Amino acid sequence: MSRNLSARHDRFALSQPFRISRGVKTQADVVTVTLDQDGVAGRGEGVPYPRYGESIESALAEIEGVRAAIEAGAGRTELLGLLPAGAARNAVDCALWDLEARLAGRSVAQLIGAPEPERLASALTVVIDTPPAMGLAARRIADAPLIKVKVDATIPDTQIRAVRQAAPDARLIVDPNESWDRQLLEAMEPVLVEHRVDLLEQPLPAGPDEALEGLTYAIPICADESVHVAADLDIVSRRYTHVNVKLDKSGGLTAGFELAHAARARGLGLMTGCMVSSSLSIAAALHVARMSDFVDLDGPIWLKEDRAGGVLDERGYMLPPQKGFWGTV
Repeated sequence: MSRNLSARHDRFALSQPFRISRGVKTQADVVTVTLDQDGVAGRGEGVPYPRYGESIESALAEIEGVRAAIEAGAGRTELLGLLPAGAARNAVDCALWDLEARLAGRSVAQLIGAPEPERLASALTVVIDTPPAMGLAARRIADAPLIKVKVDATIPDTQIRAVRQAAPDARLIVDPNESWDRQLLEAMEPVLVEHRVDLLEQPLPAGPDEALEGLTYAIPICADESVHVAADLDIVSRRYTHVNVKLDKSGGLTAGFELAHAARARGLGLMTGCMVSSSLSIAAALHVARMSDFVDLDGPIWLKEDRAGGVLDERGYMLPPQKGFWGTV
C-alpha cells in the first residue's frame, strides 16, 4: 500500500453576506484533504470555526501532525484517538470514508447498509438584516418547506414576525446563535408560539445554558454549540429536546454517526446542520440527514461558485451531488 495525504486551504466567495448574531461572513474558508492510495483518491472537507478556537492554520497543523500515521495506513477508528473533534478530523475522516468506498468499488451508503441519499427538504436561511429586508428575503423563498431565521437579542420578535408574514406556510427554525439570556428566552415564548415556530436553536450561550434544566417550554429547543460529540449528551439531554449534528463539530462522519445514534437512543430529536461550506462537506452530512427530523444544509447555496458536480437546491429541496462526487463510484 502506498498512501499520500495532501491538505490545502480553499476559499469560496459568497454571493451575499451571511450575517448572524456573532458576526458576518463574506467568504467560506475550508481545508480540503485528499488521500491518494494505489491510484485512487478520496476527499474530505473541514471548516475551521473561530468560535471553537479553530483557524485554517491550526487545522492544517493538526492534519500535518497525523500525516505519518495516516500515510502508514491508520483508518477511521485510529483517527478518533489521533485528533480531537473538530474541522481537521472531519476533513481527514471524510477523506478516509471516500477512499474506502472507492477502493471497495462500493458507495458509502452501501458500506453502512443504508439507502443512497435522495432529494430531501433542507432549510433555506434568512440572515440578520433589517426586518423589511428579512421579510423580502423570506418572500423570495416563501414556497420552501423549511426556513431558518437568524435573529439577535435586539428585535427578535420583529425579525420573526417579518419572516412569518412573508412566508405564512413554511416551517420555521429560529436561531439566535447563543445571543439570548434566560429573561429574553422567557419573554419570547409567546412570540414563538404565535408565529408557529417549530424549533428554537441554541438560544443561550453554551456553558451557562444550565438555565434550561427543568425548564418547561412550549417550543422544542435544539442544542448546537452545546453539543459536539456523544459524550456531551449526559448534560445536553437534561437541557434540550434536539441536538444539531454537524460533522465539523463531531470531527467527521464516524463520530457524527455515533452522536446521532446515541441521541436517538436517549429519545432526542435530530437536526443535521453545517457551516458555510462547499458541497464536499454536505455530501458526507447527507448520510446523517436521512436520519434527522430537521435538515439545514444550505451552506453551498451561499457560494458564488461551488465545486463542480455538487448539491443543488430546488426551492428548499436539496438534490444530492452527481455520482462520483463523493462517496460513490
